[in-house]
Amino acid sequence: MSNFGYGLWLIGARGGVAGCTILGLAALKRGLIPKWGLTTELPQFAKLPFPAWHDWVVGGHEIRETSLDRELREFSRQNKAFDSLLVDQCSEDLEAVDKNIRWGTLWGADEAIRSLASPKVPTDSSAAAAVARLEQDIAEFRRKFGLKYVIVVHVASTEPPVDTKEVPGDWTRFAGWLESSYSEILPPSTLYAVAALRAGCSYINFTPSLGPNLPPVFELAFAQGCCLMGCDGKTGETLLKSVLAPLFACRNLRVLSWVGHNIFGNLDGKILDHPQHKASKIASKDSLVHAILGYRPQTHVSIEYIESLGDWKTAWDHVHFEGFFGTKMVLQFIWQGCDSVLAAPLVLDLARWSVLASERGHVGPMPFLACYFKSPYGVDQHDFAAQVRMLEAWALGK
Repeated sequence: MSNFGYGLWLIGARGGVAGCTILGLAALKRGLIPKWGLTTELPQFAKLPFPAWHDWVVGGHEIRETSLDRELREFSRQNKAFDSLLVDQCSEDLEAVDKNIRWGTLWGADEAIRSLASPKVPTDSSAAAAVARLEQDIAEFRRKFGLKYVIVVHVASTEPPVDTKEVPGDWTRFAGWLESSYSEILPPSTLYAVAALRAGCSYINFTPSLGPNLPPVFELAFAQGCCLMGCDGKTGETLLKSVLAPLFACRNLRVLSWVGHNIFGNLDGKILDHPQHKASKIASKDSLVHAILGYRPQTHVSIEYIESLGDWKTAWDHVHFEGFFGTKMVLQFIWQGCDSVLAAPLVLDLARWSVLASERGHVGPMPFLACYFKSPYGVDQHDFAAQVRMLEAWALGK
């Protein structure tokens, strides 16, 4: 029996977000970094029975042939977000996690995703076969370390939108349909979600990809007694929109247009440079302003891949609004942050909250975690302050 009680299983386990999450967890265990960015470390949550950082062990699925050490050293060299000395200090932990990473699946993946993959990724004969293999990997990880809970978090590259009208609407028919060639319309994110839930693990979709967002998969989560939530982690420009848009609504200032330009150069940005992948992200980023204001000003969101920027994401927003006398005025802001460094503490927070929810007997979607997502499942409230109050009310029993 290991000394760990809880497992974090990352899909896209050697990517930027996963790498920063794994390095951050190792550094937290060693007391090498401050706890900024972690909501679960706020004073109002200090008495909640979260798993300690030392209680976590990490594994995951990946389709690229690389190592955490190599990826994190390159991340440090290119982005200067942390010193390579931190990688040296946590090298044993990184090596241990690498041993827990297994091959992901390319079933349903398009050419943009396939272009990243190692030829060693297994060729699955069906969606059902892929799910069975992925489920076995997660189950073996849980058994190996004797874990009470495993939280699966999807942090892989964004997938294109999926037309799901032909997907069966209940679990019984859906499970049989996974054996057919028609299931090729399902993206890998959905197969990972099904595998996680069948293994009895809660699932967090940190991307705008389809993932578990289908009626039969939600049905599976309830049947398995698992939690799930998504989608699309809210770390930058959209986070600011969710804070600033309520200002205009509460002051009765009419927004005429809201334009946002985003540039970044990491691997997710490279994938988003493909129009079909970009569509998923733009849909997630562009819906929030309308929802908060209650009307539809002209909006525009652009996402451009600029390789030289690496993980440093810059957003310029221009808000044109009308006030008293019909006077037209402007708010502009710039947000620049290291995308994966912003996301990593959210992944750790979500893992902790998911364990707490399971301990409390919660099953199904976790709407109280809406403040972490651009498009939270089953939640129409997009005002960030209101979402935070939802989390505090659930967490503290207010």
